[in-house]
Amino acid sequence: MTISGSVDIVLVEDSPHDAELMIRALTKHKLANNLLHLKDGEEALRHLFGKETSVPRIVFLDLKLPKVDGIEVLRKLKEDPRTRTIPVVVLTSSRENQDVAECYRLGVNSYIVKPVEFESFVKAIGELGLYWMVLNQPPTAAAVA
Repeated sequence: MTISGSVDIVLVEDSPHDAELMIRALTKHKLANNLLHLKDGEEALRHLFGKETSVPRIVFLDLKLPKVDGIEVLRKLKEDPRTRTIPVVVLTSSRENQDVAECYRLGVNSYIVKPVEFESFVKAIGELGLYWMVLNQPPTAAAVA
């Protein structure tokens, strides 16, 4: 799903099923208007570091991605001053302590293991979207520079 104009939410998810659930959950809470779904880590990096790209308000990132894994995407986002302050929420099926620790070491804002039950998943995504899109106050561009 690609929306023209600026993008508020970047969803990096290779599973069509999980992506559809995320989009449905965000749509249910009226948060999916400016959402861009990317299917692998290479595509995410190309978009997030592209010359014509606007800075999204949040990135939802899966870890187990083809081409470039989510940990590498997170590393590159948090290393670069242009993208360092973008909130990144990892949504993954991995409960591995090594993955959790590495993501927090790299600067992830939240690490969530995907709920398996549909209603729990929709509720969790809705709450995440509301928090990051409505309640969270990001820094201004001038404050980051």
